[in-house]
Amino acid sequence: MSELKAAGVPSEMKPAFESAEEKIKNFFSDITMIPEQGRIQVNGTRFMWTQARGLAMTFRNSVTEIFGEKGSDQILYRFGQALGRNEAKAFHERFGLTDPVERLAAGPVYFAYSGWAFVDILPSSAPRPDEDYLLTYRHPGSFEAEVFLSDKITTSHPVCFINAGYSSGWCAESFNIPLDAREVSCAAAGDEHCTFIMTHSSKMLERQERFRELLQQKPATEITAEELL
Repeated sequence: MSELKAAGVPSEMKPAFESAEEKIKNFFSDITMIPEQGRIQVNGTRFMWTQARGLAMTFRNSVTEIFGEKGSDQILYRFGQALGRNEAKAFHERFGLTDPVERLAAGPVYFAYSGWAFVDILPSSAPRPDEDYLLTYRHPGSFEAEVFLSDKITTSHPVCFINAGYSSGWCAESFNIPLDAREVSCAAAGDEHCTFIMTHSSKMLERQERFRELLQQKPATEITAEELL
């Protein structure tokens, strides 16, 4: 197989991601523009192109005007989560994926090929089919943070709610367990990385706080799963 390009992963997860990349690379190799029908098809599946700013800023601002900032954050997150679950289900069925890790692996690769962000999975990850599920990762090039940065808009808190929701939705569908993700540092808020933690919904609060504490003590790449579980 070719060298993995569409995600950064620990060595033990690499085979599953190499297989996923081969499938999704082939999927995106067949793009047909049919302007006379107002259609874009990727391997027979209808897609719609839109500028990243439309979701990251215009949609966000419109929802914030109605529901306020906290309400907007929740709506963006739940929108991303529903979208992630729906697209994961479609890809699992299309490629006949049944193993949870292989189903998970398709998500970050698809994420990269469709322009959302690159996914760099950190060593402290331990994706398990129970309450000890743990995924820590970064999103270099997050489309949400990038729009804030390019527009020179300052923020005091993370903004990648669609990213967080999408990834948790995809992985929840892959493992068939309730999962949530939270961004603990964000490039749009002046941090070096957009860094996330995903875990079983019942364990999110305690593990999110623990992850934040550890990030103040050492780099994310040196944190272990044992320290978080």
